[in-house]
Amino acid sequence: MSSWDNRNKRLPAVTMAAALIVMGAALPSRAASPADDAANAAEAAALAKTAPVMPAESDRVNHYGYGTVPTAAQIAGWAIDIRPDGRGLPDGSGTVEHGADVYAQQCAGCHGTFGEGEGRYPKLASDSKLTGDQPTKAVGNYWPYATTLWDYINRAMPFPAPHSLSANDVYAITAYILNLNNVVPDSFVADRNSLPKVVMPNRHGFSLRDPRPDTAATECMTHCLPAADVKITSTAEGKDLTPRTSGPLDAMAPK
Repeated sequence: MSSWDNRNKRLPAVTMAAALIVMGAALPSRAASPADDAANAAEAAALAKTAPVMPAESDRVNHYGYGTVPTAAQIAGWAIDIRPDGRGLPDGSGTVEHGADVYAQQCAGCHGTFGEGEGRYPKLASDSKLTGDQPTKAVGNYWPYATTLWDYINRAMPFPAPHSLSANDVYAITAYILNLNNVVPDSFVADRNSLPKVVMPNRHGFSLRDPRPDTAATECMTHCLPAADVKITSTAEGKDLTPRTSGPLDAMAPK
């Protein structure tokens, strides 16, 4: 007996059936009889009964027997984003003094006692100017909105246990960090009304307008524009668009 015959004995029935289907292309064919048509129709009907049916969109949540439509309260638990104008800020408040205590317990290990940063953790306070060659970006000199600080602390801090602080503690830490950056006085109390009114030093340092001109090139295979007629009308130089480690593009020597 050949090795092929030995292997055939070990093949499962399904595998043998698949092999026969593949080999069927080389076997002589015959015309289908009415009995074959009836058998095929019956088999198709049986398969249709067992085939999965896609439910309507409104029924898909429970299609597999698990999951429920979330309630308004459940959705609210995940909707924790805070807008620049303060929309979304919860009730509560925090003082600079209380923020110093909470910061010492929850934040100083990574960010330093006065926001100077420990190791490779980011600095939170800096008197560096953004116009320097290697500016240090911190909350006070870079962030445009105080409400963003509250949002980030609330959702991502402290690092080992994010989103574990109470609203009052988040307000207090926010007040303390703003005070470290000399943005608010020692008497500042952060809450949903006072925080959106804080004007950060870099509030207007972000531009949503792209100064680069809109350009369009038409693909061509024939009658293309002669290369000599192509003119460079503007560049990125002088627009502070491409800073690098050693300085902005304007300070780079032309190639």
